[in-house]
Amino acid sequence: MMLLTNRIHRGTIRLTGGRLGWRLYGMPSVELTTIGRRSGEPRTSMLTAPLHDGDTYVLVASRGGDPVHPAWFLNLREHPDVRVRTGRAPARPMRARVAEGAERDELWQRILDYKPHYGGYQEKTTRVLPLVVLEPVDGG
Repeated sequence: MMLLTNRIHRGTIRLTGGRLGWRLYGMPSVELTTIGRRSGEPRTSMLTAPLHDGDTYVLVASRGGDPVHPAWFLNLREHPDVRVRTGRAPARPMRARVAEGAERDELWQRILDYKPHYGGYQEKTTRVLPLVVLEPVDGG
């Protein structure tokens, strides 16, 4: 189901020349390109970013509350240098990192305050949903 949703999302952006699809449920959408941890090939996913500050985005690796991490998360853990496209601008290099400790706690509370449905995803699983911070690479 998530693969189909991703294809429809990307198709909407392509068909509208980027006029539609860069915001979903009040959140910016990001096109995240990771390097496959096994294949070494580029892998692209359309995701929402419940938090963003300037050029920094925060993603929730929720997979809808499934018991396993999404593939894009496993890929960026292995290869944190990613490409991110937001809106009609070209993709740019960014570095991904997993928020930990007090930073994660603060970001999670901000996400829940803004989009409480993420709490439902956490309730569906025993794994702690990772929060991924995407930060611009200097000169990128």
